[in-house]
Amino acid sequence: MHHKTFVAAAVGLGLVTLSACGSTDTGGSADPTTVTLVSHDSWAVSKDVLKDFEKRSGYKVKVLKDGDAGQAVNKAILTKDNPQGDVFFGVDNTLLSRALDNGLFQPYQAKGWDTVRPEFRADQGKHRVTPVDTGDICVNYDKAWFSAHKLTPPRSFEDLAKPAYKNLLVTENAATSSPGLGFLLGSAAKFGDDGWPGYWKKLKANGIKVVDGWEQAYYQEFSGSSEGKKAGGDRPLVVSYASSPPAEVIYAEKRPATAPTGVATGTCFRQVEYAGLLSNAKNTKGGKALLDFLLTKQFQQDMPLNMFVYPVVKGAAVPADFTKYGPAAEDPETLAPDTIAANRDQWVKSWTSLVLK
Repeated sequence: MHHKTFVAAAVGLGLVTLSACGSTDTGGSADPTTVTLVSHDSWAVSKDVLKDFEKRSGYKVKVLKDGDAGQAVNKAILTKDNPQGDVFFGVDNTLLSRALDNGLFQPYQAKGWDTVRPEFRADQGKHRVTPVDTGDICVNYDKAWFSAHKLTPPRSFEDLAKPAYKNLLVTENAATSSPGLGFLLGSAAKFGDDGWPGYWKKLKANGIKVVDGWEQAYYQEFSGSSEGKKAGGDRPLVVSYASSPPAEVIYAEKRPATAPTGVATGTCFRQVEYAGLLSNAKNTKGGKALLDFLLTKQFQQDMPLNMFVYPVVKGAAVPADFTKYGPAAEDPETLAPDTIAANRDQWVKSWTSLVLK
């Protein structure tokens, strides 16, 4: 399932000094026939789709998965003078300004840019990033639990603070988790800069539980996931993705007729992921070809059942199973990239003081 967590340094008060630990491979091969993609761990593509690109382009694609999303972004910034690869995939709208402000990418307008839906385009004047996918961070609920307790599942941010849902919600730390940060940003978009702290005071008083990352929240604390059931999870509400219900169906040992989990569509925040040609990339020609590939219908239509995200190009089809069990939110909360850039670090600092202390 598409999920990303990251170290607190990625959203804290500026970058901390990190050694470029992990793989010692600088990735950006001098071999002109190899193009290296650096990504977070959730990158996935069908083998036949990738092989087709390699056959048509003449490039061999090397994929370097570099940990959680923010960790990968952090490391890419720290190694930008001698990058590990040629293209970076996986920086989202919550951290995009950090990557751009630190000069992570060089300009390139990918072929197919005009097919990208306008609402997903960013940095249009310089074209340093290419939109690749989108998804919604939303509260998921355990259908069986709510049915057994004869309680209507929450539908909105406001509902989550009501007494009926006391001690039912688990979320991720906004300073260490991508969906946790997205949920915070969603509340800021909903209630404004002056209103979100008061809302979180209500959530805290209503027994919200905060854990470090998505895997712990969804696989251990949430009663609605298959793994959560095995782990004895007792929280029927969790901050996850609108695409989590179809994953529960598709990966079930015995496929159910309907998804065991649902989405509170009034709690969603729209997430967009980007890719870019790394500054000082060794194979810029190959990197550009790879970015062009990411906007083809072939790749865009392959993403939903591999990374559980939605395409961003016009006319790209989404598998029936995906739309049946995980329709995108119709009216998710959004924030402009410059608003996120101006407020993210202070919001996270304030949230940490308010919720965790």
